[in-house]
Amino acid sequence: MPDLKYYDVIFKPLMTEKSMSLLEEQTYSFYVHPKATKTQIKEAVERLFNNVTVEKVNTMHTHPKRRQRRGAKPGQTVARKKAIVKLTPGSSPIEYFEGI
Repeated sequence: MPDLKYYDVIFKPLMTEKSMSLLEEQTYSFYVHPKATKTQIKEAVERLFNNVTVEKVNTMHTHPKRRQRRGAKPGQTVARKKAIVKLTPGSSPIEYFEGI
């Protein structure tokens, strides 16, 4: 298990149509560190955002896709890890996503 601090775990929020539709159910999506565990992601969300309690964390890896050749070598997209975080019904919503 890597030694990650809670502020190193979450990279940025994931803003897609599907993730915006899940906001009503208090489910938020983030890009996270590829070596972060579900427990570390849960701790990071609870410590970074006030009055938030995490109920469940789902993670998935996105594999790189091949792109057109640019010069001598073919390129790839970036391999990332996503986390989908569901909050408990009693917790307050994350303020970062309000008004979007």
